[in-house]
Amino acid sequence: MAGAPKRQDTRKFFENLSGAGKCIAVLTSGGDAQGMNAAVRAVVRMGIYVGAKVYFIHEGYQGMVDGGDNIKEATWESVSSMLQVGGTVIGSARCKEFRTHEGRLKAAHNLVQRSITNLCVIGGDGSLTGANLFREEWSGLLTELQQQGLIDEEAAQKNSALHIVGMVGSIDNDFCGTDMTIGTDSALHRIIEVVDAIMTTAQSHQRTFVLEVMGRHCGYLALVSALACGADWVFIPEMPPEDGWEDSMCQKLSENRADKKRLNIIIVAEGAIDSHNKAITPDYIKDLVVRCLGFDTRVTILGHVQRGGTPSAFDRILASRMGVEAVLALLEASANTPACVVSLVGNQAVRLPLMECVQMTQEVQKAMDEKKFEEAVRLRGRSFENNLSTYRLLSYRKADSELPNSSFNVAVLNVGAPAAGMNAAVRSAVRVGITEGHKMFAVNDGFEGFYKGQIKEIKWGDVGGWTGQGGSLLGTKRTLPGKHLDKIAEQIRIHNINALLVIGGFEALESLLQLYEARANYEELCIPVCMLPATISNNVPGTDLSIGADTSLNAIVETCDRIKQSASGTKRRVFIIETMGGYCGYLATVGGLAAGADTVYIYEEAFDIRDLQANVEHLTQKMKTSIQRGLVLRNENCNENFTTDFIYQLYSEEGRGTFDCRKNILGHMQQGGAPSPFDRNFGTKVAAKAMQWITRTLKDSYKGGRVFANSEDTACLLGMRRRALVFQPVSQLRDETDFVHRIPKEQWWLKLRPLMKILAKYKTSYDVSDSGQLEHVTRFRAKESNTTATI
Repeated sequence: MAGAPKRQDTRKFFENLSGAGKCIAVLTSGGDAQGMNAAVRAVVRMGIYVGAKVYFIHEGYQGMVDGGDNIKEATWESVSSMLQVGGTVIGSARCKEFRTHEGRLKAAHNLVQRSITNLCVIGGDGSLTGANLFREEWSGLLTELQQQGLIDEEAAQKNSALHIVGMVGSIDNDFCGTDMTIGTDSALHRIIEVVDAIMTTAQSHQRTFVLEVMGRHCGYLALVSALACGADWVFIPEMPPEDGWEDSMCQKLSENRADKKRLNIIIVAEGAIDSHNKAITPDYIKDLVVRCLGFDTRVTILGHVQRGGTPSAFDRILASRMGVEAVLALLEASANTPACVVSLVGNQAVRLPLMECVQMTQEVQKAMDEKKFEEAVRLRGRSFENNLSTYRLLSYRKADSELPNSSFNVAVLNVGAPAAGMNAAVRSAVRVGITEGHKMFAVNDGFEGFYKGQIKEIKWGDVGGWTGQGGSLLGTKRTLPGKHLDKIAEQIRIHNINALLVIGGFEALESLLQLYEARANYEELCIPVCMLPATISNNVPGTDLSIGADTSLNAIVETCDRIKQSASGTKRRVFIIETMGGYCGYLATVGGLAAGADTVYIYEEAFDIRDLQANVEHLTQKMKTSIQRGLVLRNENCNENFTTDFIYQLYSEEGRGTFDCRKNILGHMQQGGAPSPFDRNFGTKVAAKAMQWITRTLKDSYKGGRVFANSEDTACLLGMRRRALVFQPVSQLRDETDFVHRIPKEQWWLKLRPLMKILAKYKTSYDVSDSGQLEHVTRFRAKESNTTATI
């Protein structure tokens, strides 16, 4: 099977980890966040799967203190249909009583009565700190309960150790040690939906809008939404503006207007302050703009809209992965294992000591209180730091006199099928290129436009407002350069192009390989070339994620949610849904995990008629429970004979009398739509990194008055691998690629398939050798090398 791990001997399977005799309780505490339900669902199902008893604790710590009906045993069906629901179904409350010793004593008594010694807490840093204190006091609390005659010695012995695993659910993304907390991506979706809507009305009236977003102590939401919508100005607590900011801001707003920009967007975090710790409010900014510039200015405060709505695909997958990881961490915990947090760094699950993360999070606040803002930004972590440096790069347009004069010309083009986020990448590349002193050229319609000479200079203002646009504004074609090398070399000569940035999917990789191989015959092609993977299929080697795949996943998940709702209404109905992706099963698998599919058919995991039969049988059993609907996803090329029609007919026939079937082919709606916040941000950041690489490579290869680059490390793909962004020579990626089926030979997401099966109640083997080992929070890190950079 393609992508199967080769380390057969070192793999560790969790079949050896049994939950028999263990009791796990799950609670959500503090402010709610979209995706908490997906985490609860994963904990419950994984817990039941390994043979443990799982309990819900309703209403957070309040429910733990009050006991009674607030602590209920969970069943497999009781977490059905909650994946797509925002907030938390089991309720959350801020609890004063748990902060007292008496409150915690009551809570301990309630847990011991049910033999619960494993707690999974989903909440912010306050909730997790409370859980850790509870754990530290546990043996003392049991002794007290024994002295009061509320429990006997046997109960005290049996429940002697309390294990705690935390998951961070917070829309602010304010917890150190994790790149993304559950709920952050969904909150960004809400903000960007509003900003996109406001932009159209602001454009009509030439207005300035001041938007306040959540984030009392952390500016993540404000910063990333400013990056994702190309805001004119952003105010965050970690980066107070320098004195005199009022004049600089007004000057920038009026310059933008003079530059034919019909609207201004200013984003303010609710905790924004100036350098004297004085709050900066939306109304203050509005009055300032009206007074100094006379612009028609409106204020919009988003408030609790940001916490609401359905969780995004990213949050569902994050929460499901974390929930399963949390149960594994509880099963592996011993009496002296410290309380840990499961989190995501880059694309990898990690476990970190809970108190190290909490201390680091508190240090950020301390640094801000002491006005050590640079320190606060560094402590926030690499993801925050990179967002901030990219925002600074893109938002301040320098005067021509301030720009370095590089005299290099760099061309940007899109190749292959359109993918949402391509335009954000082009905008970022053009602006960073101009800031680096290059002359930027845009090529229309890929390599077809290139050899026809559709190449023209593109300026700073030309890419304004591009981040939120779907598709490809430059135009894109699947044409490969191989047959037109003479004309392409001629165009490079005519326009004196010194470097190329190619944004696209599998065709872009093939194009780069053709250009690299043709260097021997064409001196014009001996220039630095960089590729950014942009394809909804996510089928390019050398990267875990591609620009456009997240938007596509959200389109699939949104449709699946609606279809599931329709199936729930009619009862006993199974939907068979066909997704795109060529031979790559990424969209089907990850979409299936996020939508709660029962089965997903993909090319990478061969299946036969017996498997189909078993799947029908599995659904027949499911229809006997209270969950009377089914969802089956099929990748378009998973099997040439088992077509969508064939599977639909087979299920219809075999399910006759038990369930009926419908089929749905999602088609090109998966390619369209406005890019998701993730794709805008990812496209923006990778393009900025790529342009900096191009600048370095141009300088290194400029000799004797011209650019000459023919080594393999001057034709690279910039991809995200596990925890870092890496520049990889395309010539080295050739061996990692199956060119017939246009997929990488090894694909990381195949490890998510067992997870999806477990959550759909299939018995399967799950390789946990890759699951998070306990690490420590790193504070200072070595300088990044040129080939890798953290995302």
